[in-house]
Amino acid sequence: MSLEINLNIFECFRELESPRLKYRRILSSDSEDIFKIRSNDDIMKYMDSYKMASLTESAKLIESMDESFKKGTGINWGLMDKFTDELVGYFGFWRVDLKNCRGEIGYALCPECWGKGYMLETFRTTINFGFKELNLHSVEANVNPGNKASIKLLERFGFKREAYFRENYFFNNEFKDSVIYSLLERDITNE
Repeated sequence: MSLEINLNIFECFRELESPRLKYRRILSSDSEDIFKIRSNDDIMKYMDSYKMASLTESAKLIESMDESFKKGTGINWGLMDKFTDELVGYFGFWRVDLKNCRGEIGYALCPECWGKGYMLETFRTTINFGFKELNLHSVEANVNPGNKASIKLLERFGFKREAYFRENYFFNNEFKDSVIYSLLERDITNE
């Protein structure tokens, strides 16, 4: 067992592949697709962040993803449909805790792809990469308790609920609850 993050991962962006998807670096040319995702009411319902109002905001998000990769504190992939070559979502270890070998994940998927197993396929590919290549010891997900689909996905993959924080997050003039899930490599279910 390695006790440190494999920083070599951050020297050259690693593209990944699964049966239906390619996972590649999110580019500035993806601003419009990221905007479509982050301005969609259905997607943003449980994100507890504001919908994007402009392409400038999506460009800034992409820049911050690039910056986190350069600093070795995050890695984010665009989910590309192999058959249409369209960006249909994203997945990232958006916060990598180097000292504790822990990565916090964030993800979103276009509504047209919901219920088709794309995110479970993504988890199998990217989270396994996180454990086997990045040398994570644990993976964390912070979820709005109303997001039943995301919670079902996390639990199906083997994530365990660690905490329920009551009104710990202030957003849009109200305090929101958060549920924290965690995954160790040995927890992964092979469904």
